Amino acid sequence: MSQTTFSQLAPFIQEYIYNHNWTELRPVQIAACEVIFNTNSHLLISAGTAAGKTEAAFLPIITKLYEQPTKSIGAIYIGPIKALINDQFERLNDLLREADIPVYHWHGDVSQSRKKQVFKHPQGILQITPESLESLLVNKYGDIMRLFGDLQFVVIDEIHAFMGTERGCQILCQLSRLENLTKTQPRRIGLSATLGDYSMAEDWLGSGTERPTITPEITAVKRHIKLALEHFDLSQDIDDSGITAYSKYIYQTSYQNSKSPKCLIFANNKSQAESTIASLRKVAVDRGEADIFHVHHGSISANLRQAAENAMREPNQPAVTAATLTLEVGVDIGHLQRVIQLESPMSVASFLQRLGRTGRRGEPADMRFICAEDEVSPDAPLPAQIPWQLLQAIAIIQLYTEEKWIEPIQPLKYPLSLLYHQIMSILAAMGETSPGVLAKQVLSLSPFRNISPEDLKLLLRYLIDIDHIHRTEAGTLIIGLAGEKIVRKYQFYAVFPETKEYIVKQGLQSIGSIAMVPTVGSQFGLAGRSWQVLDVDFRKKTIAVKPAEGEASIYWQGGSGNIHSKILQRMRQVLLEDTEYNYLQKNAVKRLRKVRRLAREYQLDKCNIVRLKKGKYCIFPWMGTVAYRTLERLINSFCRESLEIKSIGGTNPYFITLKLPKEKFDNIYPEIVSLCKQRIVPEHLVNEAEAPEMEKYDRFIPYPLLRKAFVADYLDLDEVRELVALWEK
Repeated sequence: MSQTTFSQLAPFIQEYIYNHNWTELRPVQIAACEVIFNTNSHLLISAGTAAGKTEAAFLPIITKLYEQPTKSIGAIYIGPIKALINDQFERLNDLLREADIPVYHWHGDVSQSRKKQVFKHPQGILQITPESLESLLVNKYGDIMRLFGDLQFVVIDEIHAFMGTERGCQILCQLSRLENLTKTQPRRIGLSATLGDYSMAEDWLGSGTERPTITPEITAVKRHIKLALEHFDLSQDIDDSGITAYSKYIYQTSYQNSKSPKCLIFANNKSQAESTIASLRKVAVDRGEADIFHVHHGSISANLRQAAENAMREPNQPAVTAATLTLEVGVDIGHLQRVIQLESPMSVASFLQRLGRTGRRGEPADMRFICAEDEVSPDAPLPAQIPWQLLQAIAIIQLYTEEKWIEPIQPLKYPLSLLYHQIMSILAAMGETSPGVLAKQVLSLSPFRNISPEDLKLLLRYLIDIDHIHRTEAGTLIIGLAGEKIVRKYQFYAVFPETKEYIVKQGLQSIGSIAMVPTVGSQFGLAGRSWQVLDVDFRKKTIAVKPAEGEASIYWQGGSGNIHSKILQRMRQVLLEDTEYNYLQKNAVKRLRKVRRLAREYQLDKCNIVRLKKGKYCIFPWMGTVAYRTLERLINSFCRESLEIKSIGGTNPYFITLKLPKEKFDNIYPEIVSLCKQRIVPEHLVNEAEAPEMEKYDRFIPYPLLRKAFVADYLDLDEVRELVALWEK
């Protein structure tokens, strides 16, 4: 153990380390202490999952707060989800048990009595979500100085989950507003296990401040990884009980891999998590085995989410939980033997984050991918015969294992929905202010560096016109009547769109919530079980249920997200090369060989455009989500007449289908190549009457600004030109 670093820590921390039999401080902890103790810089800690990042941040922070007690809250910890905050709250409570430094957690599931303690004794550490911090800035504006006047540190956990998003921009706005109100500039510490480009993260973390950001070089411990990928045809091998080979495989892989397994199953959306656990319970009943299965996602009630986390932590007891993003981040759920990924994750970063949930005790990280598809007829169109999820999963694995590549994070240039939100939040907090003061405050926030004074004037005039802002006779600005209806709802504090869900109750117990309202007497699935609807209270937005037998429908839509072009390019390589990856299981090997034969048959190594039946043609762009969207608009805007296109369809980002006269087929490729060489700008791809609404408050933004933001943040003509040029090679 580094005696120099150890001796700098507070006495009760040294005692804690001895009592817990730590033999040494980890490299990341020593490096973080050196930066916090010996510099005034911000700190970026980028290290693998379970490397000790949380302790790396808080051991020196707590020492500083112990040596120089603050007169207000001394440190804020901002976490992306409630579960992570709850987990870190318990860890910090344990560490601070012997010290006179309080730690509070604050989010929607925390009782009012606990929150009141913060106002009685505003000291120590506050753990909070961005949404709850926004609420404090609005509703406790007069108390901000008392609460945060002596703030020294801000810790932002899982910063990769915030960067490049409006929620991340919201955090930067909040920190700037706190600094403006308290006239302090606390040091920022960012934590992440999945960063590809440190310089972008350093710029983001220090945005709007004058301090530099230091990222210590930490030698990564070589990790051993066990990977396997299997594939299933859902229409085959269904037994007399209606249980598929796919469900049996998940059951065996998750449950029967040890005497007391702990397995986390990652699904890409709530419906998949629900249906998987329902299927596993059916297998368990069929075999007369115990129900050890749980569901964990944002629409499950807090008590059931906590029950799942507790079951995963319980030693010597088997437990299997299917989750979405809610357990992707670093919530400590004990010793996991294995992680299962259903279908492909959306990104290499997500794969790495999920992989990191296992292998925490010096054992190899163990992750199994399981892909499935419905029966595909040999007569189906070519795009339907390609197992896209299988190719994507292989591409993501190869990109990381071969290159250690992780997606770069693209900052938003025009976060207009957030601009509306912060204007209304500042006005709601201040009550009344002049246009000049409001403009100065808003334009000083770092996420709005690309917003011109003219842009802001246009938005403010529009908001006055629609009565979200009211201009008084004295010329000052206040919230208008229409704006009050938005600002006074608790959903206002979140910049991500809220889903209007109905609370599902069995008696007095809350099960969770669903978005679509079922009819009385019908059945639906929630928490991995089936429920029959007894009553629907539309006024209270509650659904009374009782347990039901059999399978039931799931009431959620699928997930979505952007896929990077490099993943699509690697998918093409997977399709065309002859490599047989050693982690592929028997079915996956067969399926990959089959689709590779199909690719050779259609000569996809030589062309990106193929003939289908009935006057349809298919383009395989091998572009990511944003470039695909741009290409589709390019074709739709400039090729409809010249190619006599009757319809355009497809699945972003995998393929585009066109219906046009057969004599025009040979013109598709040269038309696209020619367009990419012309002086077309992204603005030409957005109709003057069009104003795409992509974010929560875009409906309150004037059309000219919406078009400007869409062009800047959701289209990329340069990337299309670059990737189309590869078609010619």
